[in-house]
Amino acid sequence: MEDVLEVYTRPCDAERPLVCMDETSKQQIMEVREPHAMKQGRGRRYDSEYRRNGVSNLFMFFAPLEGWRHVKVTDRRTKIDWALGMRELVDEHFPSAKRITVVMDNLNTHCPSSLYEAFAPEEARRILCRLELHYTPKHGSWLNMAEIELSILSRQCLSRRIPDQQRLRDEVAAWEKARNAKNSSIDWRFTTDDARIKLKKLYPSFGE
Repeated sequence: MEDVLEVYTRPCDAERPLVCMDETSKQQIMEVREPHAMKQGRGRRYDSEYRRNGVSNLFMFFAPLEGWRHVKVTDRRTKIDWALGMRELVDEHFPSAKRITVVMDNLNTHCPSSLYEAFAPEEARRILCRLELHYTPKHGSWLNMAEIELSILSRQCLSRRIPDQQRLRDEVAAWEKARNAKNSSIDWRFTTDDARIKLKKLYPSFGE
């Protein structure tokens, strides 16, 4: 926990940007009946019936100090999908960075070995050398600012029926563009000193 909190105190550095990464899923839902249009004093009405149309995975990459985020929509969230996302982060989003500090949870797919499953050893090593990985502790995913950004995405964009993956990509891209244009960020205030006071029970107790 303190490792992640220390990372959050580092100043903004274009050569070593901080990126928080997390993921979620979205079930696509198609209507079986045409919704009733809005009328004065009454919102659009939807039938309770619907047809499931698959589930998509969403990788969230969030750089809080830059007010930047990117959401990558994929069919799955396998080790290969994660590795492809990390290569995209390194080569496309932060190509000039010497090393990218990445905060994420300790899911079994979020590990260096995933890069070696996806790429030849030389390519996997090249990508890994551009990354500085930091993991939130078990039951400590709330320390990941990308989780907060996913919550905002869910409220502002995903809390409705979206029929298919292409529509999902379009809606998420529009949300991402608007948030990035505003340089929207998170005012993180929880520090190591706060943790040692408020989460004292998680620390070992030493006698006088």
